[in-house]
Amino acid sequence: MHIHILGICGTFMGGIAQLARSAGHTVTGCDANVYPPMSTQLEAAGIQLIEGYAPEQINLGADIYVIGNVVTRGNPLMEAILNAGLPYISGPQWLAEHVLRDRNAPKWVLAVAGTHGKTTTTSMLAWILEYAGLAPGFLVGGVPENFGVSARAPGEPRQEPGGRSPFFVIEADEYDTAFFDKRSKFVHYQPRTAILNNLEFDHADIFADLPAIETQFHHLVRTVPGQGRLVVNGGEDSLQRVLARGCWSDVEYFGAPAGETRGWQAGTRYDDGFEVLLDGRAQGRLRWDLMGEHNTQNALAALAAARHVGVTPEVGITALAEFRNVKRRMEVRGVADGVTVYDDFAHHPTAIATTVAGLRSKVGAARILAVLEPRSNTMKLGVMKAALADSLREADKVFCYAAKLGWSPAEALTPLGALAQTLDDMDLLIEAILAEARPGDQILVMSNGGFGGIHQRLLDRLQARSAH
Repeated sequence: MHIHILGICGTFMGGIAQLARSAGHTVTGCDANVYPPMSTQLEAAGIQLIEGYAPEQINLGADIYVIGNVVTRGNPLMEAILNAGLPYISGPQWLAEHVLRDRNAPKWVLAVAGTHGKTTTTSMLAWILEYAGLAPGFLVGGVPENFGVSARAPGEPRQEPGGRSPFFVIEADEYDTAFFDKRSKFVHYQPRTAILNNLEFDHADIFADLPAIETQFHHLVRTVPGQGRLVVNGGEDSLQRVLARGCWSDVEYFGAPAGETRGWQAGTRYDDGFEVLLDGRAQGRLRWDLMGEHNTQNALAALAAARHVGVTPEVGITALAEFRNVKRRMEVRGVADGVTVYDDFAHHPTAIATTVAGLRSKVGAARILAVLEPRSNTMKLGVMKAALADSLREADKVFCYAAKLGWSPAEALTPLGALAQTLDDMDLLIEAILAEARPGDQILVMSNGGFGGIHQRLLDRLQARSAH
């Protein structure tokens, strides 16, 4: 079968492309911005990429067109597909029908949902199962360093030579499916194990308020079978409201409020990790170098989900000690002139705050220069602007890229006073950061996009500065 994917360079659609190619399909695709790392992954997999959405692409003669949610009515290729009456399908539906619910090899789906931490937790869970020899398939909204790719088909389990793993781990996004299917992506996956990591208001471009998102999570809960399991953050009131609307599966909690011993919790904290507790009993000590309380909770969720498919806490803890995180999650891009430059995907005030706090816990009194691009649809709308200043208070200096916004970041960051600068010119932004940076500083760049290659541009300039 020849599959042509519209919006192929998004991490989700790029993952579908890799899964389809590994299943033996001919895969081509197009996007408005074909760029690494997804473009290089796809090209390495033998997938032809086309820049733009020219309607002439229907002449490729694809058997079906898989439509990403970046595609809207008015897209010239989509209009050509509709006018010609050609078959099309959403990415999540194609994945469900051809991978997750394959009649010949049905999958035990482990889905990770939540406002924050989906990519990291999904990567942790996939790695635990891989370490345990279960050879899971996975689709992650990033590139886990332990695997080097964002998606792969299930492999041969160590316990069953010649067999095929039934397990598939997927990042379960609440964003809508396609312009013709406004349900959340995750309702297509029908998981047997589902993590509900946390739940806050986000995606203001498609959801009116938090209760609207809670309704979508309720729909996800409805798809989990009675013999399945929900792994739920016990400290989230929003998730308790979701469960109160109906729950037909076993529930196991992590991160319960202080004073409670139910479920999975972090016990004694150490500089290099923490003690893992289950129902108040020690399971082992996790030693790792990941930063932040959010990663502690992500780990507990992953351990709980892995236990549902038979991985013992001891094996899970040992696996996480070798977890190498995800590209663009506190990824050190380089050190030049004594300055460390990080790349992080944080773009919601809660994620920004936890990211800065995690870096602070690692670097102590060293100066943190936070560099932010409000690029997500929600941030562009200004819905979260009132929380922006508080989310950055632990940084020593804040630089915000203010181009193409319908609101004033300078006004939103007024509570930070002289600590914050906003600029709408990339070159001037880089000059301002360089003028401030000195040896020992930590530059934390936060954006859910490429941010004009600012990371490497800063490193190049810092390197040149140190040579003089």
